[in-house]
Amino acid sequence: MSGNRARIFFGNELRRMREQARLTGKQLADALGCTPQWISTMESGRKVSEQSAHDLDTYFETGGLYHRLWKLAIDIEIEPVLPAGFAEYSEREQRADSIRIYNALLLSGLFQTEGYARSVFRDVDQVIAEDLICKRLERQKIVARENPPRIWLTLDESVLRREIGNREITRDQFAYLLECSHRPNVMINIVPLSAGYHAGLAGSFTILGFNDGTNIAYTESAGEGMLFENPTRVTSYVVRYELLKAYALPLEESRALISTVLEGL
Repeated sequence: MSGNRARIFFGNELRRMREQARLTGKQLADALGCTPQWISTMESGRKVSEQSAHDLDTYFETGGLYHRLWKLAIDIEIEPVLPAGFAEYSEREQRADSIRIYNALLLSGLFQTEGYARSVFRDVDQVIAEDLICKRLERQKIVARENPPRIWLTLDESVLRREIGNREITRDQFAYLLECSHRPNVMINIVPLSAGYHAGLAGSFTILGFNDGTNIAYTESAGEGMLFENPTRVTSYVVRYELLKAYALPLEESRALISTVLEGL
């Protein structure tokens, strides 16, 4: 957490404003209802909190400066957590006309409930996790927005058989997935375990299609993400998607399987 440029700048600005106001660390701490040690911690750039950022903006009447610096510090700390290529992928996803997703292990972030997402991010720093969850929930708005993209979500049945968080979280997740399956722009297919080997076992991936006829592909593995735009590479993912989808159950049978799993939870 050391070396965050935004936190260091936050601390420098705090010290400058405190000294300009001719306040000691204790005087400012008393005014904010915290300890002098916390003021020292913030001024050193070691740690800041959202509440303190709001309190400083109110006290010094800075128009949200400290909160913006706090937010920038969080964004900087999130960057190493996100897979390489994901930021660009996420921006492209918002402009896609069609989205084809294959999930081999975990459900796509586009369809995760808050509880499921919290379970996925349980080992991430709490402040960073909260921001990642907020971004994930915001990202999901494209599913139900006006003129949404067409989304084909293909899941290996093992995704349905894996309990994430606890039984209640998993039940809520699959109930939401079943609800999404009734959206006119969302098509969900399940590749049953009985299919045995299929092209999707090599890993999860997503193909974004745009109204100019172009496609890009994105895949993640062991925390590393890769975005492909080369037509040959993208075509290989399109072919893989079509091959594995040939093993998938039709829409109604897939919906019935989700309902069966849900009833067993």
